[in-house]
Amino acid sequence: MTVHFVGSGPGAADLLTLRAVTLLRQAQVVLYAGTYLDEEVLSHCAAGTELIDTQHLNLDEITAHLVDAHRRGLDAVRLCSGDPSLYSALTEQTRRLDAAGVSWDVTPGVPAYAAAAATLGAELTVPELAQTVVLTRTQARSTAMPATEALAKVAGLRASLVLHLAITRIRPLAEELSVEYGADCPAAVVAFASRPNQVVLRGTLADIADKVEAAELKHTAVILVGRALGIRAQPDVACSHLYDPARDRTR
Repeated sequence: MTVHFVGSGPGAADLLTLRAVTLLRQAQVVLYAGTYLDEEVLSHCAAGTELIDTQHLNLDEITAHLVDAHRRGLDAVRLCSGDPSLYSALTEQTRRLDAAGVSWDVTPGVPAYAAAAATLGAELTVPELAQTVVLTRTQARSTAMPATEALAKVAGLRASLVLHLAITRIRPLAEELSVEYGADCPAAVVAFASRPNQVVLRGTLADIADKVEAAELKHTAVILVGRALGIRAQPDVACSHLYDPARDRTR
């Protein structure tokens, strides 16, 4: 039998992929993190599915459930918030499954940063302004960041920046980013993206911390920073070469 790591997307049940829905309907065991998951997502599961909330389980306990399902001859889905390629502990879990001789595969999901950008109506890669997107986090009570990925170094790119798992440190982060981006740089925070309780805050690095603290946001939020966020208000915007009317389309 197979363990399916499935990206559950940012939260909305209708943002799951068709493949994800099919796997949920077929799985006899589904492990999910109740903290980050809209319960409506679980409505895709068949009646009688064994549902296991992992929010209070450590990695060894989660793996034990997956291995147990395999040994009972049952297909299992491990729901990951967003997309499994980002901050999902996929590497740690699959190494354990490999050691136990359990087969597995991965189904991608809509990442939180994409849902946040969609909510803002923002393109993060605007010609001649920003062509790079940095997805990162910062260190607080978590595993150490590689020295080469210190926020000050990343900020030096002045690319469109997306910070995950960092909302509780918004004030010092905004101050640090202002050194490279400027205090007037557009910034936004989207919490619970795509869900009924979604919260959207727009501002600059100078005032975004005030807005976050006033809204009392503590988790499930993505911070976006960069000049691309405010480009629609600018009179002159460079056009993509692909769609440039002057482009020679004969070759």
